[in-house]
Amino acid sequence: MLAGLGSGLLALVILFEEWGWVPLQQLLARIGRWPGLRWIEGWVRSLPPWGAVALFALPTALLLPVKLLALWAMGRGHVVLGMLVIALAKVVGTAVVARLFTLTQPALMQLRWFAWAYTHWMGLKHRILERARASWAWRVARVLRRQWSQRWSRR
Repeated sequence: MLAGLGSGLLALVILFEEWGWVPLQQLLARIGRWPGLRWIEGWVRSLPPWGAVALFALPTALLLPVKLLALWAMGRGHVVLGMLVIALAKVVGTAVVARLFTLTQPALMQLRWFAWAYTHWMGLKHRILERARASWAWRVARVLRRQWSQRWSRR
């Protein structure tokens, strides 16, 4: 049962990443085109492989204290606030990591261990997504989403 719960949680994380990765990355790309910020993307693209690794790890390091503070708030009885902070940190973290990965992927893929890990991660991710998409819940959600879209498009 514990393995099933772990697989389910991993599937939820992957589904969130899958849903949010592209639109959030595109949002940050639009922000990155603002005057005064363009040079940052150029600088990030020019990083050597190990500089890209360090920069890629930075959002995790910066958001960890925020998430710990949210857990502390939840322990003090501010459960809703703590959950909102964790959710916001997840969205912001996904956006930043997605954009950084897009900018640093060529440099990161020069590292043999990273290319190996990335290839294996993508294989695992695709297998999990295939299982999720074949599930009853996914099919029902697709039907409901299609019906909802059709209702909204008629208005």
